[in-house]
Amino acid sequence: MREVMYLSKPSFIEAIKRNQTNIDTIHYNNETFVSLFLNNPTLKERLIKNNSFYIKTHGCQANIRDEESIAGLLASLGLKRVEKIEEASIIVINTCSVRENANNKVYAEIGNIKRLKEKNKDLVLILCGCMVETKDTLNNLITKYPYIDIIFGTHNIDNLLNLLYLYMENNNKKRIVDVSSKEGEIVEDIPTRRNNSYSAYVNITFGCDKFCTYCIVPQTRGKERSRDKEDILKECKLLLSLGYKEIILLGQNVDSYGKDLKDKNITFASLLDSVASLPIKRVRFLTSYPSEFSDEVIDVIAKHDNIMKYIHLPVQSGSNSVLKRMARRYTKEEYLALVDRIKAKIPDVALSTDIIVGFPNESEEEFLDTLDLIKKVKYASAFTFIYSPREGTAAAKLDDKISDKEKVERFKRLTDELEKYYPLYNASFINKVEEVLVTSVSKKDKNKVSGVMFNNKIVNFNGDPSLIGKIVKVKILEDKLYSFNGEMVE
Repeated sequence: MREVMYLSKPSFIEAIKRNQTNIDTIHYNNETFVSLFLNNPTLKERLIKNNSFYIKTHGCQANIRDEESIAGLLASLGLKRVEKIEEASIIVINTCSVRENANNKVYAEIGNIKRLKEKNKDLVLILCGCMVETKDTLNNLITKYPYIDIIFGTHNIDNLLNLLYLYMENNNKKRIVDVSSKEGEIVEDIPTRRNNSYSAYVNITFGCDKFCTYCIVPQTRGKERSRDKEDILKECKLLLSLGYKEIILLGQNVDSYGKDLKDKNITFASLLDSVASLPIKRVRFLTSYPSEFSDEVIDVIAKHDNIMKYIHLPVQSGSNSVLKRMARRYTKEEYLALVDRIKAKIPDVALSTDIIVGFPNESEEEFLDTLDLIKKVKYASAFTFIYSPREGTAAAKLDDKISDKEKVERFKRLTDELEKYYPLYNASFINKVEEVLVTSVSKKDKNKVSGVMFNNKIVNFNGDPSLIGKIVKVKILEDKLYSFNGEMVE
């Protein structure tokens, strides 16, 4: 087995630390790293010969935004992105660790890449993202998959070109690992290649301090830390100048924005107001934390027509006892009161949520509390999951007496209850004309295109791919429960 060069290793002890020191902001100098290759004739020639890369991303929007930075860094070397994995000379698998199913997909994917490595000795396989942040998983990857060449964590994206240089410079002999567990810092000015030219994610915060007992994100993403407001607005203005129609403000908990900044007058509400005051067609944000979602944010959403009337408000459970075991910092009653305040000021709001079924030792009564909450809120959409224990979390240590069979049965009851209310919400849009941002060719019908309404609902309608990236008017004709069918109007 090839020698492994460790630049850093993950440590949960370090990952959970939350010191009160200020977070540093670093301005990335890409020319320094690019020059490593340009000044080395052998590596420069190798890049010219093997000049393509492929990226596959699993997981959340934060990973998608990371993908754009990874693509930007590789493109700065003159490499071209390809959509077929077989055509790539560098393959990047950007991983997620929120659920076991995500890990299993990555293992299968890596196994399939082995044949490509056997055919091409110069092929570079890179693994990154949240999955590699746990010590046992990292050791398993290194031991069982010796053909993985470079592994780096969520805090080490800005070091990617240096890792690639170290690997190529030692002529592929040593595998490179750089997975540091720390509070993190903010790195500005990393080169970016956006995935499209009309809708863009803009990070406003990184990390999470909530430490919900089922969630590994605080360990993999580090301390909650806010970008400077001026840096965020600068990025938004650049996107606007490039013709982007939609900006999505992104954070594990956007409501925490500004709490770590010296200027305590800077809040998520004030940032959202500033971004929405720009002449951008659409503004959205992900994701909110119920107990920190302020009335000021509600007022800002109600004030601006270009803020999409869609709020993702994860509840996880409708049972106070389960919420307490999850270490969620609100009660069912507080959540419902927030929903009432939102609906009072934003009557046309579309609320979505995350719900976990089968949290360790969830009783039938506790599950019924969740069904009761759904009945009261009447969500427009929801993301539902069967609990999956994650190494390093408090809940993973619990002795769970609920059978998998019962969890699956409850999951079916949960989705059935949610689906009772989707048609009630959807019915109000039939025969109405709505503005739709076209995002892709329809997955089910190549003669149609798909787009999203102001409430994040998908609409499919007859149209040409040239419409992608445009906002068009569509008459809503048919409710398909999770989407609509419609027709474009002049």
